[in-house]
Amino acid sequence: MSIIIAALRSAVVPRGGAFGSLKVHQLAEPVITALLTQSGIAAAEVDQLILANSLGAGGNPARMTALAAGMPGVSGISIDTQCAGGLDAVALASALVDSGAAGIVIAGGAESYSRRPLRGETFADGRPACFYTRPPFSPDPATDPDMTEAADTLAAQYSLTRQAQDAWAIDSHRKAVAARDRLQQEIVPIAGIVTDGYPRQLSERLAARAPVLSGTVSLVSTAVEADGAAFCLVVSDAVAARLKPVSGLTICGSVSAGADSRLPGYAPVVALRQLFSEFPRVDPKQCVTELMEAYASQAIVCLQESGLDLQQTNCGGGALARGHPIGASGAILVCRLFHELQRSGRSYGVCAIAAAGGLGSAMLLSQYEAHNPHR
Repeated sequence: MSIIIAALRSAVVPRGGAFGSLKVHQLAEPVITALLTQSGIAAAEVDQLILANSLGAGGNPARMTALAAGMPGVSGISIDTQCAGGLDAVALASALVDSGAAGIVIAGGAESYSRRPLRGETFADGRPACFYTRPPFSPDPATDPDMTEAADTLAAQYSLTRQAQDAWAIDSHRKAVAARDRLQQEIVPIAGIVTDGYPRQLSERLAARAPVLSGTVSLVSTAVEADGAAFCLVVSDAVAARLKPVSGLTICGSVSAGADSRLPGYAPVVALRQLFSEFPRVDPKQCVTELMEAYASQAIVCLQESGLDLQQTNCGGGALARGHPIGASGAILVCRLFHELQRSGRSYGVCAIAAAGGLGSAMLLSQYEAHNPHR
C-alpha cells in the first residue's frame, strides 16, 4: 500500500487577488519545499513529481516546478483532467509506488487563474486566430454543455431549489469561517497569505440578493475562480517504516470514471459507487468526506446518491467558501481529508470530484498505523 505521510497547500485566493502576479511554479514550489522540510526527506530522494494543471501553463509545469524546488533529477509529469486533475495526480502517484516504480512521489496540482495564458485556435486558410476561454470537452457540441447550465440541469432533475443550493453554500462558508484557525496548520504561507481569502459570514438575505447565473444556480452556489496549490507526499511502506511519520493515510483505492458528459456533476456518483463496491465492508456513512463544491447542486446530489453523511462532509467548508483553482482542487480535497481524518479519529475517509466532459474521480483512504501498515 502507498502511504500519504504529509499533505500541505497554499491558501486559496480568488483570481486577481494576492496571488495575482504568481506563476504556476511559484505557487507550487513553496508548498513542495515545505512538504520536504516537514517530512525530513531530501529533494534528491524524490523519484517523481506529478502536477495537475488545467489552464495551459505552457511547457511542462511539473518540470518547471521540479527545477524551482531544487530537484533537477526529477523529470516531472504534468497532467490535465480538468477539475479532477489534482486527485488523479495522487492516484497516479499511488500506482507508481504500488508498482515498485517509485518509492517517494510528490503529487498534487497548482493553478493560476490570474496568470492563465490566452488560448486561441489557428486555421490553415489564414483566418485570424479564434480565442476562447474554455476548450471543448466533447467532440459533439450537443453533449458539451456550459458547466453552469449543466449544474442547473442537474438541479432540475433532482428538484433542487435555488434556496436549497444557496443554503448549502451558506453552510460551507459558515464551516470555513469556524475552522479558519485550525486550517492554518495545512497552509504554507505565500506572499504573506496564511488563510483562505474568500470565506465570509453569509445570511439568507445576502444570498438572495446574488445574481442568478442559470435557472436556479446563483453566484452564491457557484465556486469562484481562484489561484492555489496543494501537494501530497506519497511513499512506499518501506519508506514510511523508515521515516516513522507521526500520522499518515493509507491509499486504499481510487476510481477515475467516465460518465454522461451532459451531466458532469453526476459523474462522482458513478465513481463513488464503483469505489465502495470494491470495499463492501466500508460504510459510506462512517467516512469523513471531502466533496468538491464547484456547484452546490453537484455536491448535494453526490451526497444524496452516494449514501454519505452530511455531518462528516466538508467539515472545514468546501470550494464554495474557498474558491476553485481548477488543477489544484482535487489535491486540496486530499489535503483537507488528511487533516480532517486525523482530527476526527475515524478509520476511513473519502474524496470525490467531478470534471468537465463527464469525469468523476474518487479515492478511499484509511488511517495509517506504523506498526501495521496494512491494518
